[in-house]
Amino acid sequence: MSLLQVENVAGGYGDMLVLHSVDLTVEDGEIVTIIGPNGAGKSTLMKTIFGLLKPKSGRIAFEGADITGISPDRVVRRGIAYVPQVENVFPSLTIQENLEMGAFILRGDLQDRLRRVYELFPVLGSRLKVRVGKMSGGERQMVAMGRALMLDPRLLMLDEPSAALAPNLTATIFERIVAINEDGPAILIVEQNAKESLKLSDRGYVLAGGVKRFEDSGPNLLANEDVGRLYLGG
Repeated sequence: MSLLQVENVAGGYGDMLVLHSVDLTVEDGEIVTIIGPNGAGKSTLMKTIFGLLKPKSGRIAFEGADITGISPDRVVRRGIAYVPQVENVFPSLTIQENLEMGAFILRGDLQDRLRRVYELFPVLGSRLKVRVGKMSGGERQMVAMGRALMLDPRLLMLDEPSAALAPNLTATIFERIVAINEDGPAILIVEQNAKESLKLSDRGYVLAGGVKRFEDSGPNLLANEDVGRLYLGG
């Protein structure tokens, strides 16, 4: 039984179909990357899995339970966390307040969970009272990822975690993704920096036109001439 199983999912926005019979799986402990051109349906698929969009047809299961179309607050309680590409922090709140917001359904002491986030992202632990709106893009991304980890999810979904980051910060974010995965959760990534993301992935998918075009291991997709020519810049 796969941790996450997406079966023949079609969906989009209103009457506009973006996804067409998409299948996808994530196994426990895996890193899986979804790549493809702009408008391919990658973010739409993530939003559909998380319950922000309702599929027109198909089935989504998590740990064997049907979660098709259930609300995001229920998806979170099942053990899935999602970091969208934009508007993924509360800029007027401090780092610590942002992280505490991530544990909104918990009661009791959060210190152990906060400590783990600070171990993963040491720069955050030294700036607890800084308002996130004053931080760099890379630091904000760390806050967003840290907040998603506060509920100790089984699956972490990241939409374009390296978007608009400087190369050195991009490398740091990918290093932290590997460290997070080693600590437990499976990770599903949508990423335009396809080569770097596939390098650290167990498996990958290529979406184009809302259809799954390729599925293979990360190394095999990197070595695939057609994938390289069409989606990796040669």
